[in-house]
Amino acid sequence: MTPTSQDPPYLVPHSREPIVELYADEHLLLVRKPHLLLSIPGRHPRNRDCLIARLRQRYPGASIVHRLDLDTSGIMVVPLDKPSHAHLSRQFQQRRVEKSYHAVVYGVVARDSGEIDLPIAADWANRPRQVICHQRGKSALTRYQVLRREADRTRLLLRPVTGRSHQLRIHLAAIGHPILGCDLYAHAEALAMSGRLLLHASALGFTHPASGQWLARECPPDF
Repeated sequence: MTPTSQDPPYLVPHSREPIVELYADEHLLLVRKPHLLLSIPGRHPRNRDCLIARLRQRYPGASIVHRLDLDTSGIMVVPLDKPSHAHLSRQFQQRRVEKSYHAVVYGVVARDSGEIDLPIAADWANRPRQVICHQRGKSALTRYQVLRREADRTRLLLRPVTGRSHQLRIHLAAIGHPILGCDLYAHAEALAMSGRLLLHASALGFTHPASGQWLARECPPDF
């Protein structure tokens, strides 16, 4: 559940699911973030449990170079030293990191593949929601591929070219196929079709900051 600016402080349910290490060396980690675990601490004092706080108990030099939403599970890269953080940060800024997501969306997506090219801006009156806005929005591009169609839903592979806040959620809602379980952009029927947001970061690839070699790992969803 994602709060809005009008709501009282939202207390995140404590996630008992462990963080899974997918890869580790002296410079970085690749981990699987559970659903309902913050990437960084929340503002409320009772929302301090998060991925980076847990990892720092074992890896004091761990830092955050990108985030996944509370409701999104999946793979993240965590640098363990300042040079690795700077190197990875540049790769994200220059869009040289390859990211893939799996999502299950409402309805049957007709095209086997396509692009969603719609600009995104903050909805200041309804934070943290975003809106499609051609006047003040920032460019946002998402590529998708159909993996499987069912009677009332479609499983998609998503590759965001840009990394705007809530990009995948709002782009899919904008074309009439909101992600199931999305409490921000799905209509009531799509929201009720899943007890969680069916969005998972399933693969990540980048240049290793120390070796210069391409490093890629997959992290299949559990839905």
